[in-house]
Parts: sequence; structure tokens; C-alpha cells
Amino acid sequence: MKLLINFIYLFLLSALLSCQSSSLGMAGTTPPSHQIWDQLVKAHVKPNGMVDYKGFIKDKAKLEQYTKLLSENAPDRKTWSKNQQLAYWINAYNAFTVKLIVDNYPTKSIRDLGPKLKIPLIKDVWHYKFFKIGGVESSLDEIEHSIIRKEFDEPRIHFAINCASVSCPPLLNEAFVPEKLDSQLQKVAVAFINDPTRNKITPDAVQISSIFLWFKGDFTKKGSLIDFLNQYSKVKIKSSAKISHLDYNWNLNE
Repeated sequence: MKLLINFIYLFLLSALLSCQSSSLGMAGTTPPSHQIWDQLVKAHVKPNGMVDYKGFIKDKAKLEQYTKLLSENAPDRKTWSKNQQLAYWINAYNAFTVKLIVDNYPTKSIRDLGPKLKIPLIKDVWHYKFFKIGGVESSLDEIEHSIIRKEFDEPRIHFAINCASVSCPPLLNEAFVPEKLDSQLQKVAVAFINDPTRNKITPDAVQISSIFLWFKGDFTKKGSLIDFLNQYSKVKIKSSAKISHLDYNWNLNE
């Protein structure tokens, strides 16, 4: 009987540790270097954010090497700093998005991949689980909504992650890194908000990206939407300015 009790105890302890490890995404890993991704985006992303997917295809082995590195080094929430975690997740979202396009190229739009990948109609391509993080199957939707937006109070991430579409914030042609993450987020926020192809801003009226409509709650936690825009806009917007939203172009950003 004592032997049976010990066996049950060890079994339950093992199961508990396994669950804890899974929920943390294989805790105990160290932050991976993002140097490979930095090399890739410097080589295949233009200053305006347009992407040379054919170039990425030629460098597919290097892209696979980086995404494998991400998969095998999931963030440890107990030991990684917030900046290390956020830089990892932003780069992961962008790298796996590029991988999705590369693996299914050519396509006119990321949204056209649903039928090709036989994704159920009730889902979209962002719910497609085509990679693993720490041994757990994951999707772009989970990275963006269940992790980044849920765990980090940082609205500027909406200008850092790229959905492979023309109207998305441009893919930055450098990797996000913990030591300069704040300045990089500041850079992409200023660039996106003052980009006349994505936002048309005057003191009395603003025609802005639909991103500000879809995620309005993320931008208005500390004030109005105009208050947020004025932190980065080169044109001072009046509090009474009329707000409208531009149509979103989902064509591939190449």
C-alpha cells in the first residue's frame, strides 16, 4: 500500500510540474538572439516597409533557423524582463507572419490563404496554428491578443506588429531588441501616425487608420483618441477635430 501511495504521489507531482512547465511555455529558457531576424529584415525590407518576399524565399533556410530558435526558447515570465519578453513576441509575430506568406507564396492577400489552408469558415488565417512556442501549438491571434495585448500595457505595439498588408504599419527593417525597445516603439509610432498614406491629419479633422477604430480601447486608457494622437503627431490636433477612418487595404505589402 505504501508503495502504491508513493507511486500516486510521484505521478501527481510529475503531472503538476508538467502543467506548470506547459503554461509557462517551457520555463527556464534564455532570451534568444534576434541577430538573424535583424539580418533578414535589413536585407529584404525596404525603408518604406515593403517586403521582398522572393528575397525571403531565397533566404528561407535562415528564416527557418530563426523561427526554430523562437519555438525552442519561449519566454520565461519569471526570469525574463518585460522588455525581453515583449521584444521576443513582436519579432515572433512578424517572423511567423513572413513565414506564413513565404510558405504559401504567391498570394494577393494574407486573407486569401484561408481556403488554401482549409481553415474553417468560422475562423480566419490569424487563428491558423502553424507553429509551436515551447512545444505548444500557437497562432498569430494568440500572440497578439492572448499575450501581447493582454500582458503588456503598451498601445504602441499596434505600430510594431505587421500583418503583411499594405495598410498595416510598415515592417521595421531591424529587429526589436530589449535594450532599445522603447525608442523603437517611439520611432514606429511617430512614423505611422505621420505617414500621409495611412493617416491624413489636420488641426480640424483627421482621417485615420481603421486600427484606431478596431483597438480604440487600447489607445484611450489614459485620455481621448486625439490625446493619444497628439503625443506623436507633428500637426497639433484640436480636441474638437472630426474623426473618420480610412478603408483598409489588405493587398500584400510587396
